[in-house]
Amino acid sequence: MFSRDGCIDLIIHCRVVLAPLTRQKSYGNVPQPHAILYYSQRTSKGGLLITEATGVSDTAQRYPDTPGIWTKEQVEAWKPIVNAVHAKGGIFFCQIWHVGRVSNSGFQPNGQAPISSNDKPLTPEIHSNGIGVAQFTPPRQLRTDEIPEIVNDFRLAPRNAMEAGFDGVEIHGAHGYQTDQFSKDQVNNRTDQYGGSLKNRCRFALDIVEAVVDEIGADKVGIRFSPFADYMESGDSNPKELGLYLANALNKYGIVYCHMSEPRMKTVGEKIETPDSLVPMRKAFNGTFIASGGYDREDGNKAVAEGRADLVAFGRWFLANPDLPKRFELNAPLNKYIRETFYVSDTVLCYTHYPFLDITALVSD
Repeated sequence: MFSRDGCIDLIIHCRVVLAPLTRQKSYGNVPQPHAILYYSQRTSKGGLLITEATGVSDTAQRYPDTPGIWTKEQVEAWKPIVNAVHAKGGIFFCQIWHVGRVSNSGFQPNGQAPISSNDKPLTPEIHSNGIGVAQFTPPRQLRTDEIPEIVNDFRLAPRNAMEAGFDGVEIHGAHGYQTDQFSKDQVNNRTDQYGGSLKNRCRFALDIVEAVVDEIGADKVGIRFSPFADYMESGDSNPKELGLYLANALNKYGIVYCHMSEPRMKTVGEKIETPDSLVPMRKAFNGTFIASGGYDREDGNKAVAEGRADLVAFGRWFLANPDLPKRFELNAPLNKYIRETFYVSDTVLCYTHYPFLDITALVSD
């Protein structure tokens, strides 16, 4: 489906990807009909869209009203959303995740403790909208013999995604969630085959990749990592080594793409210039390389022109500009995003109400 030099042929002209964006509008963890409009608005012919993070099981949850793909009801609810994207010529990948310790007992089955690579509790934090404080229940460390069960959840989710009609899945291995909790040495303090050495810490992620590839084929599998990020107290002592190891290790499985976040997103709200940070990973990985993290039009064009990425994923700007590829093509003004509304339950305001570009007005000006 993708190639190193051109990626999907139909998106060479823009190379703009919709990044996975949690919106918290899937009531009861079931995707809702309003998502049909939201995703189809952001679809262009040949464009690649990645869904908001989608839980692989009932233990994978943390945030209210995030979607899942572990039940028949959820699979059926995704189908019209996928069909709407395909009807406009889009390519749609489902991002599958498990939050690990980034949870509390209120989101867990039977009020149990969240499960993680470790039993380290997270510090309470102010919600991203600045209202209230997120509380985290101290996690229970997964026993070695339980880890294959979680890997199997990641195997079954892609099977369900294929039934829903998705073109592939992106494994969420970034931003302090379950897979990251195994990979990062700031979090992982295990002493079994899933802890200690870099190889052991990355074993969980690669076990998942292997399981997913075996289930649906390498040409339908991508993965996202954030080696430099320290979200959710999940930093690493040597992020460059971690990122390079993972990029090289992925070549064994022949997956379609690797999606990595820039270190300039390490500090929320502060853009740090690190233009060459992902270059070693990009050179090491044999498939399509997607970069993300605070890019604008100029940054994205430069990254592709200099061979630092094949595609660039945009989050906040795509959220506020459903026709972002067209605006980039014309170098047109962008709608401003409203951060305070990113996670509200309203299904219109700052969700599907952002205006499209008025081409007529642009030409007349």
